Amino acid sequence: MAGSTGRGASRAGRPRALARLLSVSVLAGVLAAALVLPWAGALGVLGRDTAALFMAMPADLEVPHLSERVVLTDVDGRPFGEIAEREREVVSLDEVSPWVPAALLAIEDDRFHEHHGFDPRGVLRAAVLTVLGDTQGGSTLTQQYVKNLLIESADTEEEAARASERSLARKLVELRYAVGLERRLAKDEILEGYLNLAYFGAGAHGIEIAARRYFSVPAADLDPGQAATLVGLVRAPSYYDPLTNPGAARERRDLVLERMVAVGRIGRAEADGYLAGDLGLAPTPRGGSCYHSEYPFFCDYVTRWLLRTDVLGGTEEERLAVMRQGGITVRTTLDPRMQAAAQEAVDRHVPSDGSTRFAAEAVVEPGTGRVRALAQNLRYGFDEADPGTTAINLAVDRRDGGTTGYQAGSTFKTFTLAAALDAGMGYGTSFRSPGTISISGLRNCDGGRMEPWDVRNVGESSSGSHTMVSATRGSVNTYFAQLQRKVGLCETATMAERAGVHRADGEPLGVWSSFTLGDQEVSPLTLAAAYATFAARGVHCVPVPVTAVVAGEGREGVEVRSECERRVEQRVADGVNRLLQEPFDGGTANGLGIGRPAAGKTGTTDGAAYAWFAGYTPNLAAAVAVGDVRGGERHPLQGVTIGGRYYGIVYGGTLPGPIWRDTMSGATASLPAEGFAGSPKAFGDPDAESSGDGGDGGAGAAERTGASDEGGTSGHAEPSGHAGNADSPEGAGDAEPPESAGEAEDDAEAGDAGGAETSEGGQSGTGDADDAGDEDASEEVGGLGGAGEAEGGTRSEGSAGG
Repeated sequence: MAGSTGRGASRAGRPRALARLLSVSVLAGVLAAALVLPWAGALGVLGRDTAALFMAMPADLEVPHLSERVVLTDVDGRPFGEIAEREREVVSLDEVSPWVPAALLAIEDDRFHEHHGFDPRGVLRAAVLTVLGDTQGGSTLTQQYVKNLLIESADTEEEAARASERSLARKLVELRYAVGLERRLAKDEILEGYLNLAYFGAGAHGIEIAARRYFSVPAADLDPGQAATLVGLVRAPSYYDPLTNPGAARERRDLVLERMVAVGRIGRAEADGYLAGDLGLAPTPRGGSCYHSEYPFFCDYVTRWLLRTDVLGGTEEERLAVMRQGGITVRTTLDPRMQAAAQEAVDRHVPSDGSTRFAAEAVVEPGTGRVRALAQNLRYGFDEADPGTTAINLAVDRRDGGTTGYQAGSTFKTFTLAAALDAGMGYGTSFRSPGTISISGLRNCDGGRMEPWDVRNVGESSSGSHTMVSATRGSVNTYFAQLQRKVGLCETATMAERAGVHRADGEPLGVWSSFTLGDQEVSPLTLAAAYATFAARGVHCVPVPVTAVVAGEGREGVEVRSECERRVEQRVADGVNRLLQEPFDGGTANGLGIGRPAAGKTGTTDGAAYAWFAGYTPNLAAAVAVGDVRGGERHPLQGVTIGGRYYGIVYGGTLPGPIWRDTMSGATASLPAEGFAGSPKAFGDPDAESSGDGGDGGAGAAERTGASDEGGTSGHAEPSGHAGNADSPEGAGDAEPPESAGEAEDDAEAGDAGGAETSEGGQSGTGDADDAGDEDASEEVGGLGGAGEAEGGTRSEGSAGG
């Protein structure tokens, strides 16, 4: 019964199908006549009207500039990455092997040079198959080109769907546009456009990328067999993909070669030679994304930087449109020799062995802000099951594809030194610096009074009186806590901002008591750029990864200028440069010299959550951070094995320092060995102030014994869980709310445990007896305890100096 119904339905549908076929045939005939003899009298009024309606259809199809790749090059002009929505490289027909158009026309449109965009025989064949329920058929190459143009130009998915729907209406639109194109363009122009626009599978848009993708040769060098393989793909790129379905691809190639013989495009004997061989594939990996770049993290950073700056346009939409259109070359600041030195150093000291421990480094050029290298040990990838891979750029800010940053530890003491020198203090500014001390009287930038702050030294740094020189050499926490109190908490934070410091998460700097001990989360790139400010004698340059963007055959482009301005007085920067050479002379950076003048500072956060080293020469700066991607507070660098070596605790001089040393040794090899400017006389004689009455013998001992860097604060055993600052070190931000601004202010100059200060260069005042026998001093593994927040528990933004 069911079968009878089906046969009845089939018989009932035949008259309608025949009627549709007849009407389509008549229409096709009328259109053909209209194109050949538009006013043929035999057609009568109906024919003229139908032809007129057809010719009145829109025919001015715009041929867009095809989207291409965005190519990234290094300082030597060598490409190292590309970005593309559609991976394509537009070439002229002269740059394509003649075997390609020969094969294409043989299989797709052997009457291409005889028609004018419309082939009546092809239309009738397509109409018959469509009416019978099998929409196929004989569009001319020009019509296929039109279809691809409409898809390429579609702004929405709906427009793209209409451009590729299987219907007679769509074919009529294609036909009208095809006729219009044939009147405007030469045959070679149409053929060239088609070959550049067509999709060949495996992410290859256009014949040039297809030739390189499957055979690793330019399109100009394709032989007949290769050409036949490629043009055979345009009908069904996925099905005939030679990489995944070589059997089907070979059958299709052979069909194309036979058609070439049939239409006289190639001789039988030559074709048989290719028919007897295999496909001869020599594939090149896909490009078009940073995943395939030689330097994927730098590539990703450049991409995000271009989308957020105004180099490519005033709005995000404009910039995105330029990136999607492509066809531009981005000349980056990446130096392959410096990048190699950084990557080798990172991999050597913290190898990526499936561990979650990371090392990340940024290298910046002082005076220009040009980012020369970004390196990290974790490989670029998206496999969540593999802890040795990540798509997060660990060396940059969150907005550039990075993290929310890592507390910087004692590297922030540099900004306290700069603030003190800027306030007129000298190298001889000394304080009695016991193993522990309580600091009162600090105020944030809103005038909010901070709770008393307990600070301690850790390691073997000597207690007693220290000057700027000896305290910098040994990174003495209790000294810097008092120096910050004297110069001012807000002034210290403001100096950091002037130098270029900002939080990696984009939030305002938190101006807390423990600021001098690095309680703020920053990225290696930010810290490297801030240290580069001192290397450039007070001129800060915003980090920039691009020097120019060029486009077109004439290579017209836009030069990208560095944004540089003086942020710190030259004499202050020179004084900081002199002081930061001390750690290399028996201090916390002992043994990390690079054979030329260098300045730098170690840093280790509370509980060894993260370890740092930041340093520079006059012509290059770099910062290194080491930690655990799962969070250093929960997974500190204590009792860990890294690279097959066990570490009871990782200090700034333990791993970050050697990474910095090895990077800078290689990266500066081709740079002149410049020295720093002389020390300003206004700050005193640094050699005369090299030690206080506590001596400097212990200042560098910690480094020599392996307990190189940095001690604590309040002495709490565990890091706090202060909500709102997950990376806070022990006690940072978890103290009681600060006193009211109207309450009586404690004497900022006295009353602290052993914290009496002296005048600049003067004799030490009365200290606490605790100081005499305290052996618990040196650098500050964290050095952060007990910092109170601003009134009401909110963060206060430091003012940007200039």
